[in-house]
Amino acid sequence: MLTRHNDSVTSLDPALADRLKRDDNGLVAAVVQDADSHAVLMVGWMDDEALHRTLTTGAATFWSRSRGEYWVKGETSGNTLAVREVRLDCDGDTLLVKAAPAGPTCHTGATTCFDADRLL
Repeated sequence: MLTRHNDSVTSLDPALADRLKRDDNGLVAAVVQDADSHAVLMVGWMDDEALHRTLTTGAATFWSRSRGEYWVKGETSGNTLAVREVRLDCDGDTLLVKAAPAGPTCHTGATTCFDADRLL
């Protein structure tokens, strides 16, 4: 079931919206990669509105599943992600967001959310 997260009306291009394969909550995984180093920085979740905001503003915007609201990366911390490119994978169920980070991306202060534990 597609969950409407707020009353805003998205202006996401219908051709793009038709290609998205969303989960039961209307979300698509968004993998954020450093546009220069190619390091994977974080994974967030976007619905149509978050993707529309990201594409039109150039600021990485996500849907917070825990807080139940939209958030722009760096809005409070200043550690922003300036979006340079957004790609949709071949299945339509994952976005690749290439961005230029200003400061650490992880809320722990690490450059990437994937610095903590190496499993292999």
